[in-house]
Amino acid sequence: MGSETTERNDTLLGNGVIGILAETVNMWERRAPLTPSHCARLVLGGGKRESGVNRIIVQPSTKRIHHDAQYEDAGCEISEDLSECGLIVGIKQPKLEMILPDRAYAFFSHTHKAQKENMPLLDKIMEERVSLFDYELIVDDDGKRMLAFGKFAGRAGLIDFLHGLGQRYLSLGYSTPFLSLGQSHMYPSLAAAKAAVIAIGEEIATYGLPSGICPIVFAFTGSGNVSQGAQEIFKLLPHTFVDADKLPELSAGKSLPPHHQSTRRAFQLYGCVVTSKDMVAPKDPSRCFDKADYYAHPEHYRPVFHERIAPYASAIVNCMYWERRFPRLLSIDQLQQLMKNGCPLVGISDITCDIGGSIEFVNRSTSIERPFFRYDTSTNLYHDDMEGDGVICLAVDILPTEFSREASQHFGDILSRFVTSLASAKGLLELPSHLRRACIAYAGKLTPLYEYIPRMRKTMIELPPTPANSLPDKKYTTLVSLCGHLFDKFLINEALDIIETAGGSFHLVKCDVGQSIDDMSYSELEVGADDTTTLDKIIDSLTSIANAHRGDPNAAEISLKIGRVSECGIDDSMDKVGPKVLILGAGRVCRPAAEFLTSYQNIDQVHVVVASLYQKDAEETVDGIKNATAAQLDVSDTESLSNLVSQVDVVVSLLPASFHAAIARVCIELKKHLVTASYVDDSMSKLEQAAQGAGVTILCEMGLDPGIDHMLSMKMIDEAHAQNGKIKAFTSFCGGLPSPAAANNPLAYKFSWSPAGAIRAGRNPAVYKFLGETINVDGKLVSYLFNCPEKGSTFQ
Repeated sequence: MGSETTERNDTLLGNGVIGILAETVNMWERRAPLTPSHCARLVLGGGKRESGVNRIIVQPSTKRIHHDAQYEDAGCEISEDLSECGLIVGIKQPKLEMILPDRAYAFFSHTHKAQKENMPLLDKIMEERVSLFDYELIVDDDGKRMLAFGKFAGRAGLIDFLHGLGQRYLSLGYSTPFLSLGQSHMYPSLAAAKAAVIAIGEEIATYGLPSGICPIVFAFTGSGNVSQGAQEIFKLLPHTFVDADKLPELSAGKSLPPHHQSTRRAFQLYGCVVTSKDMVAPKDPSRCFDKADYYAHPEHYRPVFHERIAPYASAIVNCMYWERRFPRLLSIDQLQQLMKNGCPLVGISDITCDIGGSIEFVNRSTSIERPFFRYDTSTNLYHDDMEGDGVICLAVDILPTEFSREASQHFGDILSRFVTSLASAKGLLELPSHLRRACIAYAGKLTPLYEYIPRMRKTMIELPPTPANSLPDKKYTTLVSLCGHLFDKFLINEALDIIETAGGSFHLVKCDVGQSIDDMSYSELEVGADDTTTLDKIIDSLTSIANAHRGDPNAAEISLKIGRVSECGIDDSMDKVGPKVLILGAGRVCRPAAEFLTSYQNIDQVHVVVASLYQKDAEETVDGIKNATAAQLDVSDTESLSNLVSQVDVVVSLLPASFHAAIARVCIELKKHLVTASYVDDSMSKLEQAAQGAGVTILCEMGLDPGIDHMLSMKMIDEAHAQNGKIKAFTSFCGGLPSPAAANNPLAYKFSWSPAGAIRAGRNPAVYKFLGETINVDGKLVSYLFNCPEKGSTFQ
């Protein structure tokens, strides 16, 4: 039986017979991998001797963009039965029962990242001894994907968004030319859709747009095919592109007298192409943005899109690839605050359709028949209509099929170049390198490049998803972070071999696989061993492969980070009885605070967690302090912050005041008390009612002034009262104030760690008692006299 199977397999693979699948996954999927014209050239253009293709059998479909009769006219056979085909091609993955044994298949499988939802498909491929080629993995010599629909997604995504924008503006009380534009699939061709866009552009140029919604600014993220396709449609409208730094100036230009606001109209749109330098900024203000450094060390950067771009955008067209190790483009908190501040944002076209990705509130995909949902930022609720508060969002994951005819032609033009090799090759080695690299499995076995998939599956599926007890059988563990060309250069396999050969084990904490050779991949592995000698050996070996590639001028650099070794698996000290305190920030104030809390004898043993942006700083701070542990944390990552806060009783923030409102909101949500060491501003004051409702204490200004000043003052006053003394008067000078004789400048200050902060605090209202009378000082008066610039601006 085995020999018969082998003979049949040998006969089928490379037999020159191609099968074209009928698409069954989605009602709207009308694309085809090869059009009738492509098939005609392959079958009729000299036959197998010329093209390597002998026959093409097409499964019948009444919804495919090209009719069965057209394929018949091109020399194809129409049949449900593809059993005679050695190569079967499609667009989307077929139903499992449609997969025939001992064949080669080519389609978008979405399995190479060990995507959980598609592992049954991969299991079926292995079970049926199938050879699987994935279009997504076919790249040219420069590492760019050869088979993709990106531009069509961008084109359809923007046209559909303009269609919805017209409806949304109408619900807000504005009639615009966008209202007459249909969705992409409503036009017989891309050319017809473009003509419709040009027509509304002419109407805008002639009659203008209502001044109440102008300037209308479209912010495009990314510079790849998707963004290019969206911009191609946008450029059909009257427009001007502006740089990101000109957006505030453009927005300021809409300040007109009321009469002009009601009558003047704008005759063009504005576009802004946003790159990574406009989305993030170094956390260290002394450093400049560096793209290479950002991709290698995204933890060194903070998001600024919500500060520099979003406040001026009417529409955001999201076309960028994103991984979870990078800051989000727009978090829920940031969007909610933007809308509270009166941001003109009307809607978002998330063409990437990255659920829970770079735009956090996008928690679902939409369909072509219902392409939009509305997110109400004030209530955090989602709606399917266009009327009401909030922003609209398009998140369709099958946009290219709206231009099925042109998309199929484009795709087939490229696929037909090498489908002949796939159809005629008897073995994997007969194929060119770019096709071999795209072969996930051959004859039911994973090819060497993709042998990491079962390892990833094992650690993601069989082991618990959370770090706790992830390697319970290993006494010593450490976190290893790898960044580089891990998957296309076999390096992930090499790393896992090192761990397992040495007798260690691993748990995959995080994995982001780059989309092409140009994209870095990133993995976090928790590595465990029974003794420190074995773990040290593993670490040394991993360091060696990283250093070896770093020294090779022809190899891409690999970034390797090793965390602190923990005994007994993940440090279980957080589970000990006693209060737990999280200290945010590892500056000079932190260590004395940690030492004091862990040595405090009046209550049960306190456990302290010191969290810092840089793991090394946190580790140095807690070094030698019993019951204190270190953690790496970016407080702008709300999910990570919430995870850490949820494990403690009290949070102490030693970070700058600008971080405290976001931290406080997390503490209120999780009902955790918060202590800060900096002044209260309006954003914190507004949280008082929410804190009271949650039963949470937020104790602010517990630094030097007024914190220590007030405490020492009360200590002195209490001591006086204990001795039956009477306080007649009390005056306190604290901070950087010199003696009156030396106060020879307008501010009377000689030293301040933050002059701008001191002046802003001086603008707050004040209450004091003088000669028995309570004196109230209105902060508005001081604010009027001292209009201090915010952080980041020039202070003189």
